[in-house]
Amino acid sequence: MKKFMSEFKEFIMRGNVMDMAVGVIIGGAFTAIVTSLTTNIINPLITFLTGGGTEISGLVVPGTQIDFGAFISSVINFLIIAFIVFTLVKSLNKLEEATAKITKREKEAEEAIPVPTCPHCLEEVKEGATRCPHCAGEIKGGAKA
Repeated sequence: MKKFMSEFKEFIMRGNVMDMAVGVIIGGAFTAIVTSLTTNIINPLITFLTGGGTEISGLVVPGTQIDFGAFISSVINFLIIAFIVFTLVKSLNKLEEATAKITKREKEAEEAIPVPTCPHCLEEVKEGATRCPHCAGEIKGGAKA
């Protein structure tokens, strides 16, 4: 049981799972905001522009009430959320690319620093060392890069 719990903890603490959880929570909150926008602002605007009604003559099914305002509101709601998710993903991808470039530069800088080596065993030694800590060989004049 302990192994199962430790594996579950490791799974939950992965970056992708945490990112997904945050995305779901923010998505739910943002959906509420967009729904409020369409219900309280866009629907009254549609009602005003259509003259106070949502029925369109010629599209009425007898015995039913079709709410075109609600449908238009849902379409607008979807488009707003899809656009925001698109821009968020695009900006996160740019951030990831920039981070990758920065870490690549740092790795290249680390690799570019020459390190002195022992002439006998070819192991790395500290600069200025007169003896190799690995093979105890004498380094004449001190180790230089």
